[in-house]
Amino acid sequence: QVQLVEYGGGLVQPGGSLRLSCAASGIIFNMYAMDWFRQAPGKERELVATITAGGITNYVHSVKGRFTISRDNAKNMVYLQMNSLKPEDTAVYYCRIAASGYWGQGTQVTVSS
Repeated sequence: QVQLVEYGGGLVQPGGSLRLSCAASGIIFNMYAMDWFRQAPGKERELVATITAGGITNYVHSVKGRFTISRDNAKNMVYLQMNSLKPEDTAVYYCRIAASGYWGQGTQVTVSS
């Protein structure tokens, strides 16, 4: 069956960096676009970044220049490199197979001093 597992979250100080990873299984990974979403307390889930099957990327305005989405099709992995983190980046981060109902369980990112 399809499975997505995220990891790499944690507590980081403002200005710091984290790299999130998402391992996919049960799909022909290189055929699908992949998304990273986030959901902060009391807020709706927000699309943060997308990478197409061909490697074209797109970002929400608030993370442009700070976050980088990438993929390794040989490993069935998608990544989110997050730099210059801000307290407002605090959220649970989820990966999703684009335009599908398949989500990971999420990983908590907390940016605080």
